[in-house]
Amino acid sequence: MDAHYLERDNKPKLAYRFLPAGENTTNLPTVMFCGGFRSDMEGTKAIALEQACRDRGQGYLRFDYSGHGLSEGRFEDGTIGSWTEDALAIFDEIIKGPVLLVGSSMGGWISLLMAQKRPERVKGLVGIAAAPDFTREFSNMDLNETQKTQMKQDGYFLLPNDYGDPYMITRALLEDGEKHCLLDNDIPLSSVPIRLVQGMKDPAVPWQMAHRIKNAVPSGDVEVFLVESGDHSLSRPEDIDLIAQQISALS
Repeated sequence: MDAHYLERDNKPKLAYRFLPAGENTTNLPTVMFCGGFRSDMEGTKAIALEQACRDRGQGYLRFDYSGHGLSEGRFEDGTIGSWTEDALAIFDEIIKGPVLLVGSSMGGWISLLMAQKRPERVKGLVGIAAAPDFTREFSNMDLNETQKTQMKQDGYFLLPNDYGDPYMITRALLEDGEKHCLLDNDIPLSSVPIRLVQGMKDPAVPWQMAHRIKNAVPSGDVEVFLVESGDHSLSRPEDIDLIAQQISALS
């Protein structure tokens, strides 16, 4: 499936891949996959869930935030607010009708923010190791002297990454993230059913986070699915099957 680009005035072009619904399944909501921090739309989950939707004839969209994957822009210029705007631009311009949001890690946070802004169109939400408010972890880190100097002089510090190049954590990301934190108050999403899939061996997002999200939506339809042997990626076939089951159930 070819990549297409959403052009915007004075903003980076956003890359996306869109699978339209089949002729007999236009009643199903389009699934929109929101990836994680420094991830892109070519990840294992994004592609596997597309295939599950293809098999069911369900519409599906995956995309890259600005500064990620095939989209324009610099990663270090991005914030939770700007990446949420990216996602909403794709949501508004490319997808017609109801949408089922699927958010992985940071994408779970962004999906929760999107659902609050478009509750009339969001049919449901599936969080995969959803990580709202995760920028606070960076803000509360005990930085070494080099990192402190970087942040003071340059407005960022480099965070080692087990999977590749260090992450550049900017002051703008942390300050903007604080403006979008959700867990200090109730999340007003009682009209949107939410399913949270969380690995209990996740080194990045504690499994208790899923219950924190559930408790923050006190009057909502929220269910938690803990995967005892699951890690942060939740990309094994059995993990994909569980996530696909939740998508199907909410559709």
